[in-house]
This record gives sequence, structure tokens and C-alpha cells, in this order.
Amino acid sequence: VDRVYTRIGAADNLARGRSTFMVEMTETATILNTATARSLILLDEMGRGTSTFDGLALAWATLEYLHGHIGARALLATHYHELTALERSLSALRNFRVEVVEDSVGGEARITFLHQIVAGGADRSYGINVAQLAGLPPSILDRAAEVLARRESDRPLGSGSVVEHQLTLPLGPPHPVMVELGRLQVDGMTPLEALQKIAEWQRQAGENS
Repeated sequence: VDRVYTRIGAADNLARGRSTFMVEMTETATILNTATARSLILLDEMGRGTSTFDGLALAWATLEYLHGHIGARALLATHYHELTALERSLSALRNFRVEVVEDSVGGEARITFLHQIVAGGADRSYGINVAQLAGLPPSILDRAAEVLARRESDRPLGSGSVVEHQLTLPLGPPHPVMVELGRLQVDGMTPLEALQKIAEWQRQAGENS
């Protein structure tokens, strides 16, 4: 490969006034603007820093862009089950999951993580089970299961969710300055170079106004 890109983990950058989601989107933009078909891209839980449907929509569109425009080899770990539907429309995409065994001991449900990768998408998440293993109080687990069941019955998430909850405002092409900003290697710039770049953008804005 020519480059290895990773977008794993996220944290606020308070010194620069950037939220966790802004950090995630900035790093993702750098990948999408500089990766080639020979690159290797590893993305972990894309979109988790914002609302469920915004994150799902962005992850969906990013996968389509990686497949149709860049063509790089990529691995995306996600809890958005809806993304597994893309295997039907994106010829090079394949779903895999970590195998889990569910059984019962003494009338109590139990899960065992086998740490084995198998073909196919997961049919559900195990967040409440993991919280139980971590030692959360039973009253919280019971209430969480109740809220989850109610949410799933009120607003089921299916393959059409992205279409049903997509943005209502039309999205035009990104501004050239935003494209350049996404490609900018900020950490490698001196303060003077950064000020010069901002002054250049100001001139461009004045010319186009």
C-alpha cells in the first residue's frame, strides 16, 4: 500500500476549541481527500460523536464514497446495523461479525464472546449485556432494557431508516476553501504560515463577494 490511514478513538481538543465529533470529521476529511486506490483505511465507529441518524447517514455516505470514488481497501467497525444492507448494493463490500453464543444458566441469560470473526452481519447489539458484565446495578439494567424495547417498538430501525430520516435541506458541492481546509496539515504549519493561509482565504472571500 502507499499509505495506511486510521481513524480510531476520539477525544475533545479543548485547546483548539474542537469537539470530539469535529476532531473525528476533520481526520475523516483528511483521509477522504488524500487516500488513493492503493491505500489501506481503518475506521472505528464512525459517526458515534453525533446523533444516531446523523452519524448513520455520514457513515453510509462515506462507505459509498470509499467504494465508488476511491476504491481503497478499507475496514469499518460499526454498531449501525443498517449499514449491513449496503452489501446488496456495493459489489465489493462484505459484512463480518464477531461471533457470540447466547445461552441460559439457572434461568439467567448469558452471553459468551468467542472472539472469532465470521461472515455476515450481527442481528443485534449487546450493550446491555456488556453493562451487566461490567457490574451496573440490576435496576439500571432492567430500566435500560425497558426503554430499549419501547424505543425499538416506537421507531423500528430498518434498511429504510436512512431514507426516512435524511436531511431535508439540499446539499450543494463543498466550498473550495472547505475542501482545502480538509486537506491542510495543520499540525505541520507554523503560526505565521497559518496566518498567511487565513489571509489568503480572506482575499478569496473578498474577490467572490
